[in-house]
Order: sequence, then C-alpha cells, then structure tokens
Amino acid sequence: MFFPIGDDQVRGGHKPIFSYILLGLNVMVFAFETTLDDQSLANFTYTFGAIPDHFLHGEHLISLVTGLFLHGGWAHLLGNMLFLWVFADNVEATIGNMQFLVFYILGGIASTIFHGLIFPDSSLPLIGASGAIAAVLGAYLVMFPHSRIKVLVLILFTSFNVPALLFLGFWIVTQFFDGYGSLGAVSAEGAGIAYWAHVGGFLFGVVVGYYAKKTYNPRLITEEENKADQYV
Repeated sequence: MFFPIGDDQVRGGHKPIFSYILLGLNVMVFAFETTLDDQSLANFTYTFGAIPDHFLHGEHLISLVTGLFLHGGWAHLLGNMLFLWVFADNVEATIGNMQFLVFYILGGIASTIFHGLIFPDSSLPLIGASGAIAAVLGAYLVMFPHSRIKVLVLILFTSFNVPALLFLGFWIVTQFFDGYGSLGAVSAEGAGIAYWAHVGGFLFGVVVGYYAKKTYNPRLITEEENKADQYV
C-alpha cells in the first residue's frame, strides 16, 4: 500500500481556504453519520445520495451536490480526505478561492452524471467526494505535471518522490481499467467503488486544467528553493 503525503507548493497565490473548509465539512457530515443507527443511516444515504435512476429523470437534482459530502466508512473518508489535502491547495492557490469552489462542485456533478450515464438504471446512491477530488487530480496533472509527489510506502515505512505525471497517470489508468472490468460484473454499479465517476471527474479536471494553466501560469516552489527561503 502506498499513499501521497505531500507535494511541491505554489509560490504565492491564494490561501487554500475552501480546500480546508471542504475537508472539514466532509469530516463533520461523516461524524453525524456515525451517530445514526443502521436504518437511519440507510435512509440518510438514500435521501441525500445521488441515484442515477432519479437524477437522470430530473428528480432530486440537489443530490448531485449533497452526495459529494457523504461517505460509506472510515477508509472511504480518510482516503478521499488525504487526496484532497495533498492536491487541492495548489489548484485553489492558483485559480482563486471562489473559482476553486465552483470548479470542485461542478467537477463532482460532472463525475456523478458520467457514472449515471454508464449505469442509467441504477437505484443505488452514489456517495463520496472522490468524483470531485478526481477533477482536482485531473487539473493538477495538467497544471503541475512535474510537481514531486511524496509517496509513503506503508509496508516499507519509507517515502520517496515521484513526478505528478507518473503518480496521477498511474492512478487514472488503474481507474479506467478497473472501471472497464466492472462493466462485465453482474451488478457492476453495486461494486462498491464508482470507478467511472473517477474517470468522468478526472476528464473534467483535465479540461479545466488546460484552461487554468494557460490563464494563470502557476509557479511551484522546489524543495531547494524552500530550503533556501528558510535560511534567508
């Protein structure tokens, strides 16, 4: 198992306010979920989760947003929040606070709709921030392809740096092939991981990332520059 735990940072730019607010909101909603009994939690999930058979027919469209803040367990929450914490701040610092918030929500909506188009008859609720975070990853890949991602290899208790292009490129390739493999499942939409939402969100992020890179010309602080600043 390996996890991203850090990256190069943008020099200057906006404070990543919404990156942290969104992280806090996800944690708060999950904390509320833990107070519910099984039946209440199921009702909560089906009420606020995004169900393709509903939103594709124009029903309960608010679930396209509310579903982004629900999670199915501690592993689901912590994995998503780790990726949000590592990657979102550079994107927000570059494009601005309100622009980032709009991008995040639209990326989540796009990812959910993409999943719905693959499984239009599904009556299972889609929950989690991963689709919106996948949009962040897509934008990050285009905007900061040479950023160094610090990766922790848990089994070896060591970390090393890899280029964002390699780390995120590997991530989206695995999502695509896992999603393609899920199409042959008897109940693919109930497989537990919405791979196609990840793919859809990522593609949305790539498009926005190309525009943002040309518009904002982001500048990273290298590790050497960061050390130099500390000794000034």
